[in-house]
Amino acid sequence: MLLRLIFWFAAFPNSDEAYYWLWGQHLDWSYYDHPPLQAWIQGIFSAIFGRSTFTLRLPNLLSSLAFFYTYFLIVRYLHKDLNVRVVTLLVLSTPLYFIFLALAWHDHLLITFSLISAYLLVRFLDSYLSDGCGETWRLYGSAIALSLAFLSKYNAVFVALGFFATLMTQARLRPLFRDRRLYIGIAIVLTCLIPILIWNVYNDFQSLRYYVDRSVNPVVSGIKIGPFLGFTLVSFFIVSPFCWIGFYRLLKTRLSVNSIYPIVAFWIFAISSILLTIISLMSAALYYWNITAYLLLFPLLPFVLKKPKPHVIYGLIISVIIVIHYTVLPLSALISKDADPDSRMLFGWKEVATIVQSESQTLNNPLLVTSDYRSASALAYQMNNRNVIAISDRLDQFDFWYRDPRPLQGKDAVILSDDWYPAELMVLSKFDRTSEPITVPVKRFGVWIKNYYVRKGYNFKP
Repeated sequence: MLLRLIFWFAAFPNSDEAYYWLWGQHLDWSYYDHPPLQAWIQGIFSAIFGRSTFTLRLPNLLSSLAFFYTYFLIVRYLHKDLNVRVVTLLVLSTPLYFIFLALAWHDHLLITFSLISAYLLVRFLDSYLSDGCGETWRLYGSAIALSLAFLSKYNAVFVALGFFATLMTQARLRPLFRDRRLYIGIAIVLTCLIPILIWNVYNDFQSLRYYVDRSVNPVVSGIKIGPFLGFTLVSFFIVSPFCWIGFYRLLKTRLSVNSIYPIVAFWIFAISSILLTIISLMSAALYYWNITAYLLLFPLLPFVLKKPKPHVIYGLIISVIIVIHYTVLPLSALISKDADPDSRMLFGWKEVATIVQSESQTLNNPLLVTSDYRSASALAYQMNNRNVIAISDRLDQFDFWYRDPRPLQGKDAVILSDDWYPAELMVLSKFDRTSEPITVPVKRFGVWIKNYYVRKGYNFKP
């Protein structure tokens, strides 16, 4: 918890945290990369509390409270001998959840609402099995929570598939397919699609194209051993080897739990893990896409993992390394000058913003232009300026905000770039002429991290 507090207040926003904060300054029905809930929340919180790391990650605190309270309810419901503190410690010590409960990405909302939805559905199904009716409000509450999970991230589909598989494989639950309440619940879930569909209708269904191209349309055909090993090995270590030992034991053990809960947990874990493993062989899958797979397994781990201390020590060590990496010095800079360019972008923004501001004062209301969405988002956050523009060969949300660049024609600009995404690739050709770059080296404790380059550009040509 202390490490979480240090991260909350000391870590500059990860590039995607800043990107999603910027979405909140451009409120819309939905967005190109993800559904809109995280952006809506960021927009509301920054409007009320202003821009700060406290405000940026305050929703994470609130979601974490709801998240762990739901675990408390689950543990209390499953078995009187289960220790809620042990379950909480197992989750907090899992590096995957330490990271994604702390980052102001969509994932903290996804896992919170997914867990709430699963808990309410389990309670409904258990009561349905006992009295043939079930508590309707729990079914509808589960549907509302699942809709919010979908509004957070599309990965909620794995949770929905786990629910469906549970109903299909349990003979005593199949009569629910003749119960109109199930279809009312499905209709509630599908309300999440309304803002997403509205945005896509006006934007040529670009979100759908993005996810199809990213997940199931590989650039090169054939089995992808590298992405497969990346997905499986990173998943193994980011969850922790000790948890995987517990997951394996759970699959072999018949638990004395008088609930449908273990079956729901199994199907969510199996469907998500198998489908993403297949995708990793075809195209690419990232380890955190599987973040919902493990949620329901943690309250079951104390049945088979009698000594949690090795997992806790492992998680504590990894968490300390992560916090140092994000707040003090990117440790990859000690190994290589090129490795891990993403983490290097957490540092140096005060220095960069000072130079950008100084150069801007020599021009008349200039544009602020960068060579990638990451640097544009970080600069926008640092300067609290929603109008920074990214020009790159990658389609991103900036292309939708500046779909018609003609109003920008003829303006001068301050241009920011780095070695990861040089301005020479696309940006400089958009101007009649540009100045020589000012190099802004970023160092911590004498260790070189990266260089940024600041130029002036004259007469922007869309």
